[in-house]
Amino acid sequence: MHNAPAVSYPAGRSPLAGAVMLGAWLISAAGIALWIVQVRASLPVIAAACAATAACGAVAWLGWLRSPVGMLAWDGESWTWSTRDEMQAGSPEVALDAQRIVLLRWQGPAGRASWLWLERAGVPARWDDLRRAVYSRASPRALPGAQHPGEAKP
Repeated sequence: MHNAPAVSYPAGRSPLAGAVMLGAWLISAAGIALWIVQVRASLPVIAAACAATAACGAVAWLGWLRSPVGMLAWDGESWTWSTRDEMQAGSPEVALDAQRIVLLRWQGPAGRASWLWLERAGVPARWDDLRRAVYSRASPRALPGAQHPGEAKP
Protein backbone atom coordinates (compact mmCIF):
# COMPACT_ATOMS: atom_id res chain seq x y z
CA MET A 1 0.00 0.00 0.00
CA HIS A 2 1.33 3.45 -0.90
CA ASN A 3 0.94 6.72 0.94
CA ALA A 4 -0.85 9.60 -0.69
CA PRO A 5 1.61 11.88 -2.47
CA ALA A 6 3.02 14.92 -0.72
CA VAL A 7 1.03 18.01 -1.62
CA SER A 8 0.51 21.59 -0.51
CA TYR A 9 -2.65 23.48 -1.34
CA PRO A 10 -3.88 27.03 -0.74
CA ALA A 11 -6.95 27.56 1.41
CA GLY A 12 -8.82 30.75 2.06
CA ARG A 13 -11.94 32.73 1.43
CA SER A 14 -14.15 30.78 -0.91
CA PRO A 15 -16.07 32.92 -3.40
CA LEU A 16 -18.57 30.08 -3.74
CA ALA A 17 -19.13 29.91 0.03
CA GLY A 18 -19.54 33.69 0.10
CA ALA A 19 -22.08 33.52 -2.72
CA VAL A 20 -24.05 30.79 -0.92
CA MET A 21 -24.11 32.84 2.29
CA LEU A 22 -25.18 35.95 0.37
CA GLY A 23 -27.91 33.98 -1.38
CA ALA A 24 -29.22 32.60 1.92
CA TRP A 25 -29.24 36.09 3.40
CA LEU A 26 -31.05 37.55 0.39
CA ILE A 27 -33.70 34.82 0.62
CA SER A 28 -34.21 35.60 4.32
CA ALA A 29 -34.40 39.35 3.58
CA ALA A 30 -36.96 38.69 0.86
CA GLY A 31 -38.95 36.55 3.32
CA ILE A 32 -38.93 39.39 5.86
CA ALA A 33 -40.02 41.87 3.16
CA LEU A 34 -42.85 39.57 2.08
CA TRP A 35 -43.89 39.10 5.72
CA ILE A 36 -43.95 42.89 6.27
CA VAL A 37 -46.22 43.35 3.24
CA GLN A 38 -48.62 40.54 4.19
CA VAL A 39 -48.83 40.83 7.99
CA ARG A 40 -49.97 43.85 9.93
CA ALA A 41 -47.20 43.86 12.51
CA SER A 42 -46.32 46.72 14.79
CA LEU A 43 -43.36 48.94 13.97
CA PRO A 44 -41.20 47.58 16.86
CA VAL A 45 -41.75 43.98 15.68
CA ILE A 46 -40.86 44.90 12.09
CA ALA A 47 -37.78 46.78 13.30
CA ALA A 48 -36.70 43.77 15.40
CA ALA A 49 -37.12 41.39 12.44
CA CYS A 50 -35.14 43.71 10.16
CA ALA A 51 -32.43 44.19 12.80
CA ALA A 52 -32.12 40.41 13.33
CA THR A 53 -31.80 39.83 9.58
CA ALA A 54 -29.21 42.60 9.26
CA ALA A 55 -27.26 41.21 12.26
CA CYS A 56 -27.22 37.70 10.77
CA GLY A 57 -25.93 39.10 7.49
CA ALA A 58 -23.22 41.09 9.29
CA VAL A 59 -22.06 38.05 11.29
CA ALA A 60 -21.90 35.92 8.13
CA TRP A 61 -19.98 38.67 6.27
CA LEU A 62 -17.47 39.12 9.09
CA GLY A 63 -17.03 35.36 9.40
CA TRP A 64 -16.32 35.12 5.68
CA LEU A 65 -13.86 38.04 5.82
CA ARG A 66 -12.05 36.44 8.75
CA SER A 67 -11.78 33.03 7.09
CA PRO A 68 -8.29 31.64 7.61
CA VAL A 69 -6.00 32.09 4.61
CA GLY A 70 -2.89 29.98 4.25
CA MET A 71 -1.34 26.80 2.94
CA LEU A 72 -2.36 23.26 3.89
CA ALA A 73 0.43 20.73 3.39
CA TRP A 74 0.77 16.95 3.56
CA ASP A 75 4.36 15.64 3.54
CA GLY A 76 3.46 11.96 3.32
CA GLU A 77 3.49 11.52 7.12
CA SER A 78 1.76 14.52 8.69
CA TRP A 79 -0.30 17.62 8.02
CA THR A 80 0.64 21.25 8.59
CA TRP A 81 -1.29 24.49 8.25
CA SER A 82 0.70 27.66 7.72
CA THR A 83 -0.34 31.29 7.60
CA ARG A 84 1.73 34.45 7.42
CA ASP A 85 2.08 34.38 11.21
CA GLU A 86 2.39 30.74 12.21
CA MET A 87 2.79 27.11 11.24
CA GLN A 88 1.08 24.33 13.14
CA ALA A 89 0.70 20.59 12.95
CA GLY A 90 -2.75 19.11 13.06
CA SER A 91 -5.24 17.00 11.17
CA PRO A 92 -8.02 17.74 8.68
CA GLU A 93 -11.46 16.18 8.75
CA VAL A 94 -13.78 16.43 5.76
CA ALA A 95 -17.02 18.17 6.70
CA LEU A 96 -18.37 18.78 3.18
CA ASP A 97 -17.21 17.35 -0.11
CA ALA A 98 -18.86 18.75 -3.23
CA GLN A 99 -16.17 17.36 -5.60
CA ARG A 100 -14.92 20.81 -6.71
CA ILE A 101 -15.04 22.36 -3.25
CA VAL A 102 -14.17 20.83 0.12
CA LEU A 103 -14.81 22.18 3.60
CA LEU A 104 -12.33 20.85 6.16
CA ARG A 105 -12.39 21.07 9.92
CA TRP A 106 -8.76 21.67 10.87
CA GLN A 107 -7.93 20.32 14.32
CA GLY A 108 -4.90 22.26 15.50
CA PRO A 109 -2.92 22.18 18.72
CA ALA A 110 -4.71 22.38 22.06
CA GLY A 111 -7.98 21.25 20.45
CA ARG A 112 -8.44 24.56 18.60
CA ALA A 113 -10.46 24.01 15.42
CA SER A 114 -10.70 26.09 12.24
CA TRP A 115 -12.76 25.70 9.09
CA LEU A 116 -10.87 25.66 5.79
CA TRP A 117 -12.38 26.03 2.34
CA LEU A 118 -10.47 24.39 -0.51
CA GLU A 119 -11.51 24.82 -4.14
CA ARG A 120 -10.38 22.94 -7.21
CA ALA A 121 -9.92 26.28 -8.99
CA GLY A 122 -7.09 27.10 -6.55
CA VAL A 123 -4.56 24.73 -8.16
CA PRO A 124 -6.39 22.30 -10.47
CA ALA A 125 -3.23 20.28 -11.23
CA ARG A 126 -2.84 19.32 -7.54
CA TRP A 127 -6.55 18.87 -6.68
CA ASP A 128 -6.60 15.08 -7.08
CA ASP A 129 -3.43 14.71 -4.98
CA LEU A 130 -5.00 16.83 -2.25
CA ARG A 131 -8.16 14.73 -2.23
CA ARG A 132 -6.13 11.51 -2.06
CA ALA A 133 -4.17 12.87 0.89
CA VAL A 134 -7.26 14.11 2.73
CA TYR A 135 -8.98 10.76 2.40
CA SER A 136 -5.89 8.67 3.08
CA ARG A 137 -6.03 7.28 6.60
CA ALA A 138 -3.28 4.70 6.34
CA SER A 139 0.15 5.38 7.71
CA PRO A 140 3.01 2.97 7.04
CA ARG A 141 3.78 2.90 10.77
CA ALA A 142 0.18 1.93 11.51
CA LEU A 143 0.18 -1.12 9.27
CA PRO A 144 0.93 -4.39 11.05
CA GLY A 145 4.20 -5.92 9.96
CA ALA A 146 5.15 -2.88 7.86
CA GLN A 147 8.84 -2.42 7.37
CA HIS A 148 10.09 1.13 7.48
CA PRO A 149 12.90 2.41 5.28
CA GLY A 150 16.26 1.78 6.93
CA GLU A 151 14.99 -1.04 9.14
CA ALA A 152 16.42 -4.53 8.80
CA LYS A 153 14.10 -7.50 8.47
CA PRO A 154 13.78 -9.48 11.75
